Amino acid sequence: MMRQEQPEKEQQEHTEEQSRQEKEQREAIRDTGEVTLHGRIHLLSVIGEIEGHECLPNHSKTTKYEHVLPKLAAIEDSPDIDGLLILLNTVGGDVEAGLAIAEMIASLSKPTVSLVLGGSHSIGVPIAVSTDYSFIVKTGTMVIHPVRMSGTVIGAQQTYDYFRQMQDRILGFICDHSTATMERLEEMMLDTGILTKDLGTILVGAEAVREGLINEVGGIGEALKKLYRLITVQNPNAHQLR
Repeated sequence: MMRQEQPEKEQQEHTEEQSRQEKEQREAIRDTGEVTLHGRIHLLSVIGEIEGHECLPNHSKTTKYEHVLPKLAAIEDSPDIDGLLILLNTVGGDVEAGLAIAEMIASLSKPTVSLVLGGSHSIGVPIAVSTDYSFIVKTGTMVIHPVRMSGTVIGAQQTYDYFRQMQDRILGFICDHSTATMERLEEMMLDTGILTKDLGTILVGAEAVREGLINEVGGIGEALKKLYRLITVQNPNAHQLR
């Protein structure tokens, strides 16, 4: 009798543990848009507007850098995570926060892959190119435009110099992590014939690949396959851990 009860008790404990893990996973997706996939890959979503030092309205979907930066540090330090997959659907946002996230991703020693879905606009471009390899779906878009500033702007030469310095930081990062040239990026940034009320360029799917920003057109299947290959190259024994 005891022999029959033991397997049943172990099965019950296993079921309860599985239910607990599934609940934690659902809560993580709901609260942060993050989850660790089977195969020791962490999924990070960059969505809505990238929030800076000021909180955006509650009705806005945001990515908070104070959440993302510690998570990236934890991913780098964790022996239980082999790689990072980043999903992007962002309108852009705060330049300093976006560049901080991009620099953190670029400095990770673990393999990273990004996938642009709806769009990765403005400061979302550096984040999209910061990974080891990048994908964009056929209908995905990327918008490149000059730096904007809200609030009071002083009409002095120093203000314009600051704008130029900020643009150079953004374009320099993009050039360092893609095959696009500074000259071509500036040309697209200042284009007056595409956006009706603004300067800039919209790139759709394969256009982002032709301009050298993104490596390949593809979806989640291609992105995961590429990430698994990068993980295997870095650690040939990684497949044995999954």
